[in-house]
Parts: sequence; structure tokens; C-alpha cells
Amino acid sequence: MNARAPATASHAYLVALADGGGTVPVELGVVRRLVERGHRVTAIVDASMLEAARGTGADVRTWSAAPAGLYRDWAIRNPFEMARGMAEHYLAGPAAGQADDIVAAIDAARPDLVVTTFFTVGAMIGAEARGIPFDVLMPNIYIAPAPGRPPGGAGLKPMAGPLGGLRDRVASSGTTRLLDRYTLAALNDVRAVHGLAPIGTTWDQLHRARRELVLTTAEFDFAGAFGPNVRFVGPVLDDPAWAADPEWTPPPGDAPLVLVAMSSTFQNQADCLQRIVDALGALPVRGLVTTGPSIEPGELRAPENVVVEASAPHAAAMHAASVVVTHGGHGTVMKALAAGRPLVILHHGRDQVDNAVRVTERGAGLAVPRRAASPRIARAVAEVLGDGRVRLAAERLGASIRRDASSGALLDELERVDSAGAGTVSTTPDGSPTREYPGASARSRRAVTAPPRSP
Repeated sequence: MNARAPATASHAYLVALADGGGTVPVELGVVRRLVERGHRVTAIVDASMLEAARGTGADVRTWSAAPAGLYRDWAIRNPFEMARGMAEHYLAGPAAGQADDIVAAIDAARPDLVVTTFFTVGAMIGAEARGIPFDVLMPNIYIAPAPGRPPGGAGLKPMAGPLGGLRDRVASSGTTRLLDRYTLAALNDVRAVHGLAPIGTTWDQLHRARRELVLTTAEFDFAGAFGPNVRFVGPVLDDPAWAADPEWTPPPGDAPLVLVAMSSTFQNQADCLQRIVDALGALPVRGLVTTGPSIEPGELRAPENVVVEASAPHAAAMHAASVVVTHGGHGTVMKALAAGRPLVILHHGRDQVDNAVRVTERGAGLAVPRRAASPRIARAVAEVLGDGRVRLAAERLGASIRRDASSGALLDELERVDSAGAGTVSTTPDGSPTREYPGASARSRRAVTAPPRSP
């Protein structure tokens, strides 16, 4: 992480985060950077993030309501069930509680800017109702539909010409209708409670942001006609706290090192990991398999040339490796490419298929099905190891990623705020304190008596 001088003007930020697994170190990295710049930062997080969030130096509290259990997306094959599950777990389900918590926290923290993610859409509503500008962090590729590019979710490649434009419009319309089917009515109910007019699509709530900050490099993502508030600000390459190990050293030997870095959350990946281990056992390589916190290393049977560990510091391990084998999570892909390392991707779901197609379109790696047999995985690893063109493509893309990660664009955008969030304090007829904000909806101008928990 590159240190920057303290900001010339201090601001107050209210950051609303939810546990998205691999997105956690990225989003907490944003919080840490704001604190290190001398800003006053309050962060509201899921309880599962509490310990790591406290390490940022921010004033941390948790949401009043706990998340709705484990989202078993790996077990879902029906796209309707997938959309409904995502809506209930991440979007519509927690929105009402998030909006109430943010309104309360705005009164308590008096922020100049609210910073949210797509999974804290209720926080966007609360900020809008209170008249406080909000930015949305996207710790991945740009997720909303945009003219001139394929929509996310299906791993589509760009297609030029009228036929490609028609395909993208039809696909974007379909994915939007599917998302709205399980999300839009509930979000509009929350908006109505807070005195806001209904939105036409779920994406409209996102586009009300002051900035949509995409934490990737534009050279990695596909081009499109993005809205005027979209900014590509480069990735945050911080390791998760559980992967820190300053004493780590790579496995001994001179053979090429193949690093296997799969999901930090459970995606039913144990069988896939075993097939990868078996594939590496058939190659003249050193294998280092990191299982993450969701899989015990002892669950895997490893040959002599493969070491299985719970974790390793990503930056150090990737610089030591020749190839990275991964599920295709955005954070892992960015770190591998930043180290100039090509990839073999066995995508499992979520945004991973879209990351995989960007890697393959840029010539920086190969993708194989997650259920591929060990011989096929071994062939892919051997092909990437032996193809200098793939390595050069990864190095070129890595140069862009390193440039953007160190550019300061993220902080430049977040710090372009006016100290207009303080509002004025008054009292209600019963004597309760309240705070008025320019631009706040009439219904949101009320006393708030249940702020988020401060553990």
C-alpha cells in the first residue's frame, strides 16, 4: 500500500459495508486509506467483519440486524432462484434496516459523504433521504448494464456490429427484469417509508450516486458507454488479515511454482481443489495450495511436490509463482496480474465467469470448467507455463494495474467533497433532538432514537 501525505482538508465519512467475502479486504482498505489521510471515518459493518474493521482505525459499529444466514449460492442452478436468493440476502432483504441505521448514523456522525457498496443499497436510500451525497464502491468490474458492452453474469465476450448490439440490449434487458422481479418493489417500499419517489429499476438507485467508483483498471474491464458519474480508480491490493505472515517462504526447490488460490469463502470447492492438487502432482512443478479459512488443509490429499497451507501472503506468494490457479475472484485476479503472473481460472459463480472472460480476452490466461478432470487441468497449467505470449500479456496488464493501484485516483475522488453534511440541530415538539439537512426528504426529518450498535 502506498502512503500518501495527510489530506489538506479533513472530512467526515460514513462507510456502509456488508460481508462479501473477497471484497472485505478491498473495502476495508478504502476505509484504512481514508483514516490514514486524517479523515474522520465511521464504518458500519456486518458482525463478521468487526475484528478486521477495527484494525482500520475507524469508529466501527455493526448493523442493527444480522445478515439472513449463509447464502448457499453454490448449490443453486436455477437463475430465478439465484436472483431471489441474492435479493433476499444482499439487496432487498437488509435494505429497510440499513436505511434506518444510516439515517441514525448520519445524525450521529454528521458525515460529508456516505460511502456504500452495491450490497448496502439501503444505505444509499438512507443517504438520499437525508440529502447527503453518497458514493458507491464496486470492488470488481463494472456491474451495471452499459450500452456497447455485454451485461455481467454470463461471461459473454464483446460482439461488434448490429447483431452484437442487439444481443447486448436483449441480454441487459433480461438481466435487469430478473433482478427487478425480486428486488424493485421492496426497495421502492423502503424509499416510500423515507419519503422518496419510486425508482424504475434497481440500477436506478445505484445511478443516483455522486460517484460510482470501480475498483479495477479500465484496461481489464470491457469498454462501454458508462454514465458521467462512473470512475475507474484502480484496484485495492490489500491482503486479508488472515493471510498475513511476514515469515512466509516459498516451498523449497527450483521447479516452477504454481500457486493455487481459491475462494476465501465457502463455495463447495473442496472437490475442485483435490482435482487441482492431483493435476499438479502429475507435473514437474512445485505446488502451493492455499485453502483459505473455509477449507481445512487436512481435507486434501497432497503428493510430494504439493504443499497445502491454510494461507500465504498473496503478494509474496504470487511474486514467487510462475502461474496462479484460481476460482477467478476479482481480488485474486488483480493481485496475480499485478505481479505479472498468468492465470488458470476454474470459475465457480458470482462475478468469476466475467473476470475469466476478461482474462482470456486479454490473452493473460486460460479458463477451464470447475468440474474439469485433473488431466485437463494439468494440460491447462502446462500450456500457460510454456507459452511466453501469455506471460507477456499478463505482464502488460499488470503494469496497468500497478499504475492505477498507486495513482491515488480513488482518494482523489473521495476527497472531492464539500463539508456540507453537518446540517443544523433542532428539537421536535416532544423535545427530542433532530438534525436538518439541505436536500433531505420531508419524511426523513425526524428524531432518530435507535442508532446502530457500537460494540
